[in-house]
Amino acid sequence: MKIAVEGCAHGDLDNIFATLQHLEQTENTKIDLLICCGDFQAVRNEEDLEALACPPKYRSMNTFWKYYCGEEKAPYPVLFVGGNHEASNYLWELYYGGWVAPNIRFLGFAGVIHFGGLRIGGLSGIYNIRDYRTGHYERAPYNNNDIRSVYHVREYDVEKLMQVDEPLDIFISHDWPRGIAKCGNVQDLLKHKPFFQEEVERDTLGSKPAELLLQKLKPSYWFAAHLHTKFAAVVEHRSEERTTKFLALDRCLPNKNFLQIIDFPVPEEPLEFRFDEEWLAITRAYNPFLPLSRSPFTLQSRQLDLKSHRQWVHARLSERGAVVPTEFSMTAPPHDTTLARQAGVQHPSRLTACQVRNPQTEAFLELLELPYLLDASPALGTPTHTIKVQHRTPDSTGFLDPDEIQLNDSEDELPDDVDELEAAIRLDIPNEEEAPVDDKRKRDFNNILLECADRNKRVLSEAWE
Repeated sequence: MKIAVEGCAHGDLDNIFATLQHLEQTENTKIDLLICCGDFQAVRNEEDLEALACPPKYRSMNTFWKYYCGEEKAPYPVLFVGGNHEASNYLWELYYGGWVAPNIRFLGFAGVIHFGGLRIGGLSGIYNIRDYRTGHYERAPYNNNDIRSVYHVREYDVEKLMQVDEPLDIFISHDWPRGIAKCGNVQDLLKHKPFFQEEVERDTLGSKPAELLLQKLKPSYWFAAHLHTKFAAVVEHRSEERTTKFLALDRCLPNKNFLQIIDFPVPEEPLEFRFDEEWLAITRAYNPFLPLSRSPFTLQSRQLDLKSHRQWVHARLSERGAVVPTEFSMTAPPHDTTLARQAGVQHPSRLTACQVRNPQTEAFLELLELPYLLDASPALGTPTHTIKVQHRTPDSTGFLDPDEIQLNDSEDELPDDVDELEAAIRLDIPNEEEAPVDDKRKRDFNNILLECADRNKRVLSEAWE
């Protein structure tokens, strides 16, 4: 089974798919799944574009909307997590995961799913300590602060992933785990990204929650993006004699290492997405306590009883099967209004455009017999229950008193927008690098990957060895 891994997609699906199809033809191979590591930019229309967290000059409709409305069809199953440049209003509709377009699946703010016998977990967003302990309080239409905080990782979602005990084959994030740079060729990394040197020396490059998850979950592979460079590393989990092969990739632009094909064993199951029983049990146990206000997320000392939820989920899936439904329907008009009218999708008002209840989310909650909470008022939305689990803080020491966390800007590892950081430091980057890809660049995408395919495989193998 061949899985293509993409770094930051930035909504440029046409060129990503064209590159993969070109590789299939020239290498006589077949891609079974495409994994995207954030900044996917599932932008359906102008309202989504306004909710995209990036400077206005970088906002572009790109090509996702054509796949959303059915004008184009993704040639491969696609699975992605969110980054810090997303149409967060749309992704919030699918908090638990779902199809953003036919054959293109969002893993959710946190999630675990099966594909072809592989168990794949993931975490969306990036880490910022200022918002880590809060709930998901943001509601559309977002103000200037919420449009950036909405994609910040929350402790609640990390805590759910920390409950996963069964082995993971793959984990996907946008952020890098903190400390991962020292597990690979850090000199080569700093050669390409010298402005990361201070963070590497201070051991602040990357996400603290992702580091915790790496230590706990120990997946066979971990794929990431965000820092706009290709980087491979191997993490030795000595206590269990297991290893994690880490790979980060660049953004989707010519002359960037944004794509990698990785071979996996022959699939043990059909090439379709299937629900993960353990994750559904965790979701069912934690959902009544989903934090929906600015109040700090408080965890106490007694573990939730996951066993009974696991038994309930097992019986439920035995009745209806574990295959993820493929039904998809548009919940907002696409960029092309003619297609929207043909599909019978009404153009909602600005105030309600991002507050619809997605039928997929309703069906998922019905499957687990859970109430719908996502549109609760942020002022009133915090449930009155308290989760009885041990508090975890995103620190390598494991457990600290939450009162010791200093919520200040000095704790931030990197600015949210790495594009702006690069532009500020490396003034020699030509502006046209960020321009929409024209026909010549489309040809470049095809040629570059073909020319580099053998070299990339060799370099990656050497890095992991």
